[in-house]
Amino acid sequence: MLSQEELIITLRIVAALTIGSLIGFERTFHGRPAGLRTHALVCLSSAALMLVTVYQNEWMTAVSADTIRTDPTRMAQGIMTGIGFLGAGVIFKEGLTVRGLTTSASIWITAAIGILIGIGFYVPAILTALATIAVLSLFRWIEHLLPSEFYAHHVVKFSRRDALSEAELGQLVREHGFSVANFSTRLIAEGALIEYRMVLRSHDRTCASNLSNHLRLMPNVIEFRITPTGD
Repeated sequence: MLSQEELIITLRIVAALTIGSLIGFERTFHGRPAGLRTHALVCLSSAALMLVTVYQNEWMTAVSADTIRTDPTRMAQGIMTGIGFLGAGVIFKEGLTVRGLTTSASIWITAAIGILIGIGFYVPAILTALATIAVLSLFRWIEHLLPSEFYAHHVVKFSRRDALSEAELGQLVREHGFSVANFSTRLIAEGALIEYRMVLRSHDRTCASNLSNHLRLMPNVIEFRITPTGD
């Protein structure tokens, strides 16, 4: 039979594994790079490390409690510092777009939940876990309902002989509901092609699809790309 302390430790480990897995499942469901296993391990490791400080008297048997005093908050600080490196690893830059910020934040808060479980603060841990899952899932739906501006990076290439001028391309983009910023031009392929780059802005996401369909029908367009910004 397990002692009372061993039951408490087992309960905290299982709770950390369960809550970390629930948060990770949401990330896995949406195809994020750090998902079920990552979040489960982060929460589990945070709880286990905090158990080291909570039950320090169990393993510091050779030293009198009056001789050395430890500060449990230092372990929490160390955990969060280490999680910072893990969180930074899931943030990546794709062109001018930064992705992975939400997943990084979810890893960070999962570690915090693991710390709460490790010291036995179940109520704040459960409330924080529920709030985290709500933010990751419910708030995604709310974001789609809120009015917001749509930004995209647009690259289009023309044959040098058949290329539209900057003014003509700008007019074409504006006719499809976009405003244009950071417009740039360069020659590539040893001067055989002209490449235009710009940042597009609109209040209607369907404008990107309409512009894409129009560019596909233009015979002088060699290649184009419309990359929405976002997490």
